[in-house]
Amino acid sequence: MNPDSSAPTLAHAAEVRRRKIFADVACAFWKEEPSLRDALFLFDAKSIGEVCVVPNFISEGYFTQTVVPRELELNGATTKRPSGQTWKYCEPVGNHPAMTELLLKRAFEIAPGVDPADTSLLIVAHGTDLNENSAVAAKREAEKIRGLGKFAEVLNVYMEEPPLVSNWRKLTKTRNVVVVPFFISDGLHSYEDIPALLGIANGGQTNISPRVRGEIFRHNPYRINGRSLFYAPSIGTDPGFADIIIEQASNAKS
Repeated sequence: MNPDSSAPTLAHAAEVRRRKIFADVACAFWKEEPSLRDALFLFDAKSIGEVCVVPNFISEGYFTQTVVPRELELNGATTKRPSGQTWKYCEPVGNHPAMTELLLKRAFEIAPGVDPADTSLLIVAHGTDLNENSAVAAKREAEKIRGLGKFAEVLNVYMEEPPLVSNWRKLTKTRNVVVVPFFISDGLHSYEDIPALLGIANGGQTNISPRVRGEIFRHNPYRINGRSLFYAPSIGTDPGFADIIIEQASNAKS
């Protein structure tokens, strides 16, 4: 449904590969090629003795706990293949402590020069029972950033459960509002759904053409009722994710 969803993962893999830390680096996907099942055959056991699997997900959940282990035939943190190859299953990227720093970095990058004392930071997740762990992760990050005292307000908001991102005008009192989608990749949610809920989609309309995909991030700040709203790309597109992937793999190897 979204041809851009794999782009950040491919970009981060290319960066990890460029650094030549590992003998080989590859990607596998649930609904694209190469599939997770294909990953079982990506590395020759004669030359690769150990494989570290890093889930590029924002939180623990059904996919990290059930789908990925099932498709990759993993039976725990360490799986020994009949070929002699050892597979290590790592923590998802969203669990890494550096996630807080990346969110702060993105917030300051998207709204340079604004007064933090008059700025609210909104971390937007999906919400609903279908994705409850992402909601918990967003709440965790909001609490951590709130404790640092960097912004006047730090809120975790959601698309489909309270507090709703569509109520941002009532939820915030500051002159400036910075919105960071807590998603791995930019897609329909970040290009269309969240902008529509914020009231900024395609100049305030409720849809955005694929032809202008990505333009939504290049019109900051949006002036709404005398306030300035800054809208960032999804956090998973940050180049710093390459460092997190490396660290998650290194932690599994130690």
